[in-house]
Amino acid sequence: MTNPLIIALDFPNWQAANDFLARFSPDEPLFVKVGMELFYQEGPQLIQILKSRGYGIFLDLKLYDIPNTVQSALTVIGQLGVDYTTIHAAGGLAMLQAGVAGIKKGAALANVKPAKLLAITQLTSTNEAQMQAEQLISASLPETVVHYAQLAHAANCDGVVCSAQEITAIRQHTSQDFLCVTPGIRPITSQVNDQKRAVTPLAAAQAKSSAIVVGRPITQAVNPYQIYQTIKSEWESF
Repeated sequence: MTNPLIIALDFPNWQAANDFLARFSPDEPLFVKVGMELFYQEGPQLIQILKSRGYGIFLDLKLYDIPNTVQSALTVIGQLGVDYTTIHAAGGLAMLQAGVAGIKKGAALANVKPAKLLAITQLTSTNEAQMQAEQLISASLPETVVHYAQLAHAANCDGVVCSAQEITAIRQHTSQDFLCVTPGIRPITSQVNDQKRAVTPLAAAQAKSSAIVVGRPITQAVNPYQIYQTIKSEWESF
């Protein structure tokens, strides 16, 4: 899947996630995101179950610690054979570089393809006023996101997680093939919820997002498969 539509499996346990996935055809080539809640509840064996079904996997744990700890953790994650995983750009250049080294080491140990390491810039639940007041960052939100993206690029991360609103500026300051994965995707008819910088699937496609992540609009829908197909059609239409 070159530019996947990723479904966020934001469920408390495997039973709930599996009940949701049962509403899709086994032949549907799904790409799913496993976040902290589900992974901490079920552990690495969950990844093996999902891989056995042929799903693409985005393991979104947003690592943020001292470089040595992050490298060790990503050495473990690197052995799981997931497609994407995440690290916080705010941890700094040395931590990002350690993360890249960990992913490569883990993949080599398990003889699997290295996961794409994505750096978190600013959460899409954060707006500029909130960032400046609570994080004491005086720069604008776009400037901050671009700065974090440049750090990630310098550390040889594969890309960033960012709003579609920031993709053009990020690629101008990194490279055109730098991955920009966009969460906070909301169809026009959907509630924004706690997302402050949400965009539609079409807007993400027009901004040339590398992939989009959709959670509640699909997982909380009466007919998840129908909504999934609607969003997928819009995402792939541009």
